[in-house]
Amino acid sequence: MDTNKNNYKAWLYLAPVLVLMAVFTFFPIINTIVVSFLKDYNATTGAHSGFTFYNYAYILGFAERYEGSGVYNRIFFSFEGPSAFWNTMFITFVTVPISVIIALLISICIHNIKPLQKFFQTIFFMPYVTNVIAIGMVFSIIFSSTGVFNQILRLNVNWIGETSATWLSCMTVLCIYIIWTALPYKILIFLAGLQGIDQQYFDAARIDGASKAKANVRIVLPLLSPQILYISVTSFISAFKEYGAIVGLLNRSDSSVAVAGTHDLYTIVYYIYDMMKSGNWAVSSQFASAAAVILLIVILLFTLVELRVSKKMVVY
Repeated sequence: MDTNKNNYKAWLYLAPVLVLMAVFTFFPIINTIVVSFLKDYNATTGAHSGFTFYNYAYILGFAERYEGSGVYNRIFFSFEGPSAFWNTMFITFVTVPISVIIALLISICIHNIKPLQKFFQTIFFMPYVTNVIAIGMVFSIIFSSTGVFNQILRLNVNWIGETSATWLSCMTVLCIYIIWTALPYKILIFLAGLQGIDQQYFDAARIDGASKAKANVRIVLPLLSPQILYISVTSFISAFKEYGAIVGLLNRSDSSVAVAGTHDLYTIVYYIYDMMKSGNWAVSSQFASAAAVILLIVILLFTLVELRVSKKMVVY
């Protein structure tokens, strides 16, 4: 068999995919990194004034706008209050662990209910195929000042109103919304993993007198660890890129995402989009690029940490 001929055919088959990835994936990433270091970059003409670190200093709040406004940028990163960076971190480290744990518990329960297993699988998967804007509208009605949530608990809280709602109330509803919409896919993956576990392990545990709870801890968790790792990594990446939930739930697609006139509900991706579509987008794209590079670095760091930790905890 001619190995060189087979290699030639393989590269020929892969060529369309490689070309598309180069044009729509690798080039935009490299171009974004380059633009993030350019001063006075104009996205329309491509003109710039040379290399600089100012874009990063500006979005991190260490430098002033050189247009003379004298205003520090505290929207992306700030220790003084809510900002895009800390909002994203809060959403990520609240929603991901809770959604993974809830999805795992629901999956185990569904797996043990044999007669109605298909029915519950369908019910829990429905949010995954439902339009995110439609779900957001329903949640906004449920958590309105006269909504079902307040009526049941006999409260009078404006959870997501633009003027009277607090950062904590809006973020609470936002996290509930993100967790609920994230459950179906996680449940589907966990159920697939549970169905691949040999029943003999459970039979042996039953013979040894182990309870169902102990069997789940000693058998299910170790054998399901590859799926848990996969879900954790992809969930962290998705949470760091959160944007659609704010638009869908709060019905805000520009700087009116603010609470009481501030940018309290910004996320990193929301900041990037808002900078790109601002009135001076041709110039603001350099700041959006810097924010995108910071997001890329954060995601890479957390992914590497997860993969490092998983070497000691994942059973294949």
